[in-house]
Amino acid sequence: MAKLAKNTPTADLHASLSVREDEAPWTADELAEVRSELEADVARLSAEVDEAEHDLVELMRSFGDGAGDDQADAGAATWEREHELSLTNNAKGLLMQSLHALERMDAGTYGDCESCGRPIGKMRLQAFPRATLCMTCKQKQERR
Repeated sequence: MAKLAKNTPTADLHASLSVREDEAPWTADELAEVRSELEADVARLSAEVDEAEHDLVELMRSFGDGAGDDQADAGAATWEREHELSLTNNAKGLLMQSLHALERMDAGTYGDCESCGRPIGKMRLQAFPRATLCMTCKQKQERR
């Protein structure tokens, strides 16, 4: 991922990002900290996804076609495979959210609610940098 470099057109991006009326504008240090956290998440999650996919391939090889397995063995194999798939899909989802947050930073839309367009809130983004919805829209989504 590209980092904000000083003396580039995007170096002053922090000042143009949306914040709530009761919040101070983003500082370069605050945005750099959030970016650094997201980039670390991307690196960690990419490694997790790669490892999980490798483990899943190995798991599939070790169980073969299942011929000769009793029902308990087949059930255990299926559960383990489904568990690995679930973990892999979860990590992929978080990875995509982190990449999307970085893309939004680069585009200057980080901090804008993707549903209503109002500011998400700097404090919310500092606590959960992948947030794409303001609290009001998130609550509406969770009620559905």
